[in-house]
Amino acid sequence: MFNKEEFKENAIQIINWIADYFADVENFPVRSEVKYGEIKKMIATQVPEKAEPFDHIFSDFQEKIIPGITHWQSPRYFAYFPANASIPSVFAEFLTAALGVQGMKWITSPAATELEEVVTDWLRKMIGLPDTFSGVIQDTASVATLCAVLAAREKITDFQSNTKGLSFEKIRVYCSDEAHSSVEKAVRIAGIGSENLVKIQVDDECRMIAGDLEKAIHEDLLKDFKPACIVGALGTTGTCAIDPIKKLTQIAKKYNIWLHIDAAFAGTALILPEFRKEISGLKDVDSIVLNPHKWMFTNFDCSTFFVRDSKHLQKTFRLVPHYLQTDSDHEVTDFSNWGIQLGRRFRALKLWFVIRNFGMRGIQEKIRKHIQLAEYFEKKISGSAWFELVVPRNLAVVSFSIKNEFSSSLEELNKKNAELLESINVSGKAYMSHTIVNGKFVLRFVCAQTNTEKQHVDEALQTIFTLVEKQI
Repeated sequence: MFNKEEFKENAIQIINWIADYFADVENFPVRSEVKYGEIKKMIATQVPEKAEPFDHIFSDFQEKIIPGITHWQSPRYFAYFPANASIPSVFAEFLTAALGVQGMKWITSPAATELEEVVTDWLRKMIGLPDTFSGVIQDTASVATLCAVLAAREKITDFQSNTKGLSFEKIRVYCSDEAHSSVEKAVRIAGIGSENLVKIQVDDECRMIAGDLEKAIHEDLLKDFKPACIVGALGTTGTCAIDPIKKLTQIAKKYNIWLHIDAAFAGTALILPEFRKEISGLKDVDSIVLNPHKWMFTNFDCSTFFVRDSKHLQKTFRLVPHYLQTDSDHEVTDFSNWGIQLGRRFRALKLWFVIRNFGMRGIQEKIRKHIQLAEYFEKKISGSAWFELVVPRNLAVVSFSIKNEFSSSLEELNKKNAELLESINVSGKAYMSHTIVNGKFVLRFVCAQTNTEKQHVDEALQTIFTLVEKQI
């Protein structure tokens, strides 16, 4: 039975802990340094038979779980791409958890569906997409990309493969060498097969070479393959490179191929008018995904997927058994018909809280600050005696390496870069990750955590310079 007073007492403990955590998170070592199995050893292997006091459970959380946490909300977090949170987003998650909404259909909670329609339309306007696009919130960009590949598969087979199967249709999907691994996973899941994913070479700045793409498509057509989908990147995972989207749209239109844009991280920068001016062709793509849970301060998971014609999605995914049919189906939006999952979390609430609490100008200010801090970091790195840029900075991502002159071979250079990265991360003062560019092990500095300030960048630079000087 629900005990209101006990709930309030326990909730106060939780709230106080979260408040202290947000205030003190930068004082934790950023990356967890536990060894595999250490956390499991601290947790009882037997299933509890009797109820345990909340205080005992919460104490174990602090003593046994927190040591195994890498602190993604630390302003010293510069690895991968961020999974950001913010106070309004956390508050909204409280409410989402309390409501426990299963928003599979409009009728199961009208507010969940209608708020999702509103906030995705807000975001559509914020990033400058025309009103021909409709949005839906998925969990991750990987699932959104899978939805795009499946829709493209159905389109090229005249919507027959869902019912008749592929029967080894010679379908092709195209992406660059730098595309996210989720593209290949989507091709596998869709039954197209990794061998039918054609990876196009990139230029010196890691951008897809459009001429090579068209050549590959032309050659496939001569071999009776069916080009179904192109996946372009507005911000690759490795270096945040931006493919020539305008050229990709022209190729996609010429050959009637579905064009999907993976803008999971960098897409948030489209909120900046000055960045939008640099990107042309987006109005002509078939679909695009961007993750507010990366650079828009909305905690994981929240991935917004926009399509130019939502009928393609619904025709691909709609499957409504009798027990889910209602009298309102013909006049409402049921987002379970727009993707893979039937069950759907109420993700729109936290995005609504974030956009309203920050306002578009507040979000723009944060994004601009991150880009400026990354530019500052770039100048310090490129002006140092030890490092060089591997590719030009892209937005908030700086890709750099120890200079070639400090090593006698690429193998030795890669080893030095890897050792430097590990020493940075072991220090606990910063957390960074790496990528590979033309065989070179490259350090990545991603300056996009919600609360990162100049002091955190300066401290990271000091750590990097101190450690590389000792190493070299």
